[in-house]
Amino acid sequence: MKIGIAFHATDLAMHPVELAREAEARGFDSIYFPEHTHIPACRRTPPPTGEAALDEEYYRSPDPYILLAGAATVTKTIRLGTGVSLPAQHDPLTLAKEIASLDWLAQGRLTLGIGFGWNIEEMEDHGIDTKKRRKQVREYMLAMQALWSREVASFRGEFVNFEPSYQWPKPVQKPRPRILIGASATPTVFEHIAEYADGWLPVGGSGLKEALLDLRRVWASRGRDPQGLHIAPLGVLPTREKLDYYTSIGVTEAVLRVPSEPRERVLPVLDDYMQYL
Repeated sequence: MKIGIAFHATDLAMHPVELAREAEARGFDSIYFPEHTHIPACRRTPPPTGEAALDEEYYRSPDPYILLAGAATVTKTIRLGTGVSLPAQHDPLTLAKEIASLDWLAQGRLTLGIGFGWNIEEMEDHGIDTKKRRKQVREYMLAMQALWSREVASFRGEFVNFEPSYQWPKPVQKPRPRILIGASATPTVFEHIAEYADGWLPVGGSGLKEALLDLRRVWASRGRDPQGLHIAPLGVLPTREKLDYYTSIGVTEAVLRVPSEPRERVLPVLDDYMQYL
């Protein structure tokens, strides 16, 4: 099982490019950054953590694609991921080029963790019909994959329409960068994973063993290679017992939570986590 880290970057925390370099030097397999374009001051949607107030780092999130591009220039082996990004909040033609360019810059090290979105106010500011956001994300991903895999691609749908077009560069990874969906365990989410993704980013380990049985059944029903399913619990607070359990149920990567703090508080956590490598 691979071991990566998840870090909610902010302008007040350790510089994320420096963190990527330090994580690679210590032998971690991956680093993930989340995305929020903005946080509306009007708070109607409850925080996903279940707490009364939204943590400060949500208000100070840099653009993850720019962070990963910077990290790509100072690293050689560590995988660079979004955990998670929000495709519905972008123009899909522009996002397709951005992701392909990033995978090309990183020479095939990009992992695209995506989500459907939880912050209703944030999505509404982007003009998203929140009741249709899963359908919209699916269509965006299929349209982008057409651009990545074909010399001349076109698409017709409810949310995306473009005539036969060229778009370069193509991603280094074929037929696409690794795509992981971060969402709760539901039959619909598992259908999405099996159709247009390569794995799952579960948050929390409760019920994970049973959920993986369901996901693997859906995955197999689509004719997908059982060895190709990537499972990466996100934001793990590790113990040896927990990681041993993850290994026993077939988890392929555990992404450990690193605090959104300055360098002097982050590096000791990284050093402590090296015991799990």
